[in-house]
Amino acid sequence: QVQLVESGGGSVQAGGSLRLSCTASGTSMNYLGWFRQAPGKEREGVAVIHTRDGGTNYADSVKGRFTISQDDAKTTLYLQMNSLKPEDTAMYYCAAHSGFLSLGAFFRADFDYSGQGTQVTVSS
Repeated sequence: QVQLVESGGGSVQAGGSLRLSCTASGTSMNYLGWFRQAPGKEREGVAVIHTRDGGTNYADSVKGRFTISQDDAKTTLYLQMNSLKPEDTAMYYCAAHSGFLSLGAFFRADFDYSGQGTQVTVSS
């Protein structure tokens, strides 16, 4: 069983920054990541990190603006979001995956576990 608790969402103007945090507890997972879902849209993978080798992947829409990282204990996950745009407005979810996560599964946000979400709103 895995528990994921997000924090750090909020409202910001375009061009601003936010940092999301996620505390993970329970069984060790191979991947930790973030996905988002805006009203009326499919959910999409935003960023993912392999907990053992530190490898990362990002959605094309956030590359160069968002950075995913984890603490040394691998119990807290972060998403630093810079140069935020109105189209980044969504509910953001922390997620975890136990097995192999293909790139396609990541883009579809097909994780084993997810948290309750934290809202990010970017105004123009």
